[in-house]
Amino acid sequence: MKIVLINPDIPWNAGNIGRTCVATGTELAFVGKMGFELSAKEIRRSGLDYWQFLKYSVHADLEAFLGTLPENPSLLFFSTKGGTNYWQAPYREDSCLVFGAETAGFPDWMYEKYADRLYRIPMWSDRVRSINLSTAAGIALYEGLRRTGKPV
Repeated sequence: MKIVLINPDIPWNAGNIGRTCVATGTELAFVGKMGFELSAKEIRRSGLDYWQFLKYSVHADLEAFLGTLPENPSLLFFSTKGGTNYWQAPYREDSCLVFGAETAGFPDWMYEKYADRLYRIPMWSDRVRSINLSTAAGIALYEGLRRTGKPV
């Protein structure tokens, strides 16, 4: 599996997600404009000394990222705007778990193009707009690992 961050803006979230990726043997892909530099101390601090073990890639845009994948990739998009619960997502061992920017979500065109692949993590309180990105990535990733039977 891969975690894919589209236009991430907060380095601490990226660092925490990177740490989770190292713990699970998952690749992390940064796609689009980032609101930080990968060498920033905030990323290193949140990723601690694990960052050196992270397998990651950087892509200019989604099309460039998709060009690195085999035909018909398993793309699962996670958003508060998803109509289907993440428990129903069709996880595969090669799934790419795609998350939008913390402050803006996905670009509008992605909501339209991938509407049938859009999943949400349920929240029972209307007092919260969304779950923190690094928490959401961990929830989705561990569900995918559980469902595909990958030992961690």
